[in-house]
Amino acid sequence: MTGSAARIIALAACALYAAPLGAQGYPVKPVRIVVGFSAGSTTDLIGRVLAAKMGEGLGQPVVVDNRPGAGANIAAELISKAPPDGYTALLANAGIATGATAYVKLNFNALRDFAPVSQVSATPHILVTHPSLPTKSVKELIAFTRARPGELNFASTGHGNSDHLAAELFSYMTQLKMVHITYKGGPLALNDLITGQIAMYFAGLPVALPLVKAGRVRALGVTGAKRASTLPDVPTVAEAGVPGYEHILWSMLMLPAATPKDVVARLNREAVKALSAPDVRERYAGMGVEPTGSTTEQAAAYLKSETDKYAKVVKAIGLRIE
Repeated sequence: MTGSAARIIALAACALYAAPLGAQGYPVKPVRIVVGFSAGSTTDLIGRVLAAKMGEGLGQPVVVDNRPGAGANIAAELISKAPPDGYTALLANAGIATGATAYVKLNFNALRDFAPVSQVSATPHILVTHPSLPTKSVKELIAFTRARPGELNFASTGHGNSDHLAAELFSYMTQLKMVHITYKGGPLALNDLITGQIAMYFAGLPVALPLVKAGRVRALGVTGAKRASTLPDVPTVAEAGVPGYEHILWSMLMLPAATPKDVVARLNREAVKALSAPDVRERYAGMGVEPTGSTTEQAAAYLKSETDKYAKVVKAIGLRIE
């Protein structure tokens, strides 16, 4: 072996052993997924199933950390400023795309400050009411609310969130006037719906499904383009009286923008593998959730397209949040 060849091999060996900054050896400690909603909410339930399965592949615990408040913006801002080492991630939902335009001021930029890892899920919202409300269909609810402008209220998990936009879009398309009441999570909103303090709520399907089946709330319509397989007798809002209405609650795993690409790629592989696992797909199906794993590029393109789409919707309905 010549002296120059030996030096090349030695340099290569040094480079190999001196490159632990990326995915080599990652992870060496638990990974935290921050959710901007309370425990038991739709995004939380989706995240906990994903986290448990990803932990198996990573060989380290993946834990869910609930940081509710400010329409999930507290959680998003926290992750936008977190160390970009792959140990702190965000499970965002469609609200991060609507909030980009709806909020007058945010301390983060979703398209600039995050590295999308993978799309995770898609599920419709479901319009539910208290059983005592004398409306058994979307058309009846519209007529009842229109006769009482500004009297009926609806719940959401915060200004600009997906359930808020679902209600605002419904109100805009039907020309209804309703009062908006915010909560830190879907379970809290549903609790007040059950007790009759709230008239209606565009709830996440996973968290509302058990209450619908138990008859504790009345389901009037799902917000997707097609009926939910878990509630085949419940029509879509579009077919029940609001033609053209459609809104989906999606979730996406994200990291701080400066996270090394090989770490992002590793988490992408584990997320996609977890979302394709039969036991995960079965659990999601039982909640009315569709797993939607993707490449990092597809996730980034989807976030951009959804942000652009909701910018137009937010402008059309005149939604501005201080």
